[in-house]
Amino acid sequence: MDYFLTYSVYVLIISVLMGLSTWKLFKIMGYNPLFAFVPFYNYYIVLKETGHSKWWAILSYLPIIGPIMMTVFHLFLMSHFGKSSFVQKLLTIILPFIYMASVNYSKDPEVQKEELYLSKEEHLEKKKDTFVGSITFAVVFATVIHIFVTQPFGIPTGSMERTLMVGDFLFVNKWSYGYRMPMRPVAIPFLQGTIMDTGEKGNPKDDPKSYAEGVKLPYLRLLQLKKPKKNDIVVFNYPQDSVHTAIDRKDPYVKRCVAVAGDVLEFRAGKLFINGKPEQILGDQQMQHKYIATTGSQLDIPALYRTYGFLPVQEVQTQNGFLYDFQGLTDKTAKEIRELPQIIELKEHIWEKDTPGVSYKVNAARDAYTKNIDTTQSIFPINKGWNQDWYGPLRIPKKGDVVTLNQETLPEYQWIISEYEHHHLENKNGTIFIDGKEATQYTIQQDYYMMIGDNRDASLDARFFGFVPEENIVGSPMFTWLSVEGLFADNSSTYQPAGKTIRWDRMFKATNTGELHKTSYWWVAVLILGLFFGWDYIMKLFKKKEEDI
Repeated sequence: MDYFLTYSVYVLIISVLMGLSTWKLFKIMGYNPLFAFVPFYNYYIVLKETGHSKWWAILSYLPIIGPIMMTVFHLFLMSHFGKSSFVQKLLTIILPFIYMASVNYSKDPEVQKEELYLSKEEHLEKKKDTFVGSITFAVVFATVIHIFVTQPFGIPTGSMERTLMVGDFLFVNKWSYGYRMPMRPVAIPFLQGTIMDTGEKGNPKDDPKSYAEGVKLPYLRLLQLKKPKKNDIVVFNYPQDSVHTAIDRKDPYVKRCVAVAGDVLEFRAGKLFINGKPEQILGDQQMQHKYIATTGSQLDIPALYRTYGFLPVQEVQTQNGFLYDFQGLTDKTAKEIRELPQIIELKEHIWEKDTPGVSYKVNAARDAYTKNIDTTQSIFPINKGWNQDWYGPLRIPKKGDVVTLNQETLPEYQWIISEYEHHHLENKNGTIFIDGKEATQYTIQQDYYMMIGDNRDASLDARFFGFVPEENIVGSPMFTWLSVEGLFADNSSTYQPAGKTIRWDRMFKATNTGELHKTSYWWVAVLILGLFFGWDYIMKLFKKKEEDI
């Protein structure tokens, strides 16, 4: 169903419930009872009669914000009719239309008249309500920015090192590639997928979700003036997240878009080629690869951390010395480490060609053991025999492509058909069925992209989870507003950075420019904060002068 049609149905249902539960109250306030059924205008009247800003009514039915604002408006209305005790407020919040209906259909509901002389307790209660209202408005304003403009995003892993560093915090522009409308309109603000970890450790499937799964809207993107292009750093929702079926609630990832729809991607000995040509390396793109070091004695890894800032490594003691598995080194860093006196050999790790990157998980059932392919840790598609250094050639699907379906090509396209483009796919006795009909071809319905990390050998990326659909794209990072070294631990490393250190030189720098030396705009942030707090101070001075007069 069309997004706006579905949205209109939800608005209609809520408006009918509002009207049925409050029409008599509107009549008592001096309005036509039918106005209680009119979307937006019904809440406009509530705000007008209760003495609040009437423009808030435009927030009534917006996704995520709407349910919050409607709850606030219901509390205003009930308070207007004298229902302001703790229990009455609680009932208004958890059973809004039922409790309001009980007041509406009671014998003689009356508007609570404002007392000219308030007691000390009433003054305190009024101040408390004003404070709560201010906090609510602040939360709503922040939610509006978070949902409709920009979203903060932290970097907890090293897949984009050193372009984006572990401990960087970014602001993501949600309008970079057109704004994707929210698909779960009833949700807790600022939470992505789950509320908290309440069950089995490492199993988020049993954690409470931060959104109402049953209330959903279809995919829609507004004002898409451009699409992701090669070398863009892109934030997207992890395609194969098995916990969340809602696209916009899947875990957010950030990688570099290395190939767009219609491109042919290939890795040869760890080097990336697009359409047969070596990839273009941008000024700010610091490519890294895995290196294995053999030493005669132990390296001073803490000292190397202090020098290079990020150096995840596995240390293993051998009979003749030590073995170091460096997760990712740039060519420059590798050259400098190779010159250390302890180093016997430092060699880049390259998978052998025709060695399939397939992982297995063993399931024990009594005395029997079965081995299943772990697709989350296996190279995509699992039947090609590729690995992360020898990969492809693979053509990225483009909207309108007609692809052949058979047992050889099905692993490449099955997720597209069944999960991303939402068809019922069956594979029965070697015959493929789509929506109950036998199929030997399929027409691709949207563009797809390949997102890969700059830290090539420490990145869970499109080589593992496959194509990223256009509908999963969130936006692009704008700038780093905070960067803290040592904030996130790396469980795959023997060593960790010592302490937590703010990287001042990375703060308020633009992210997606491609330039090596980026300009820091920290002074803009200071100016904005100065204007904000300075304006507040000036307004207080003027107010004080008026009171003195």
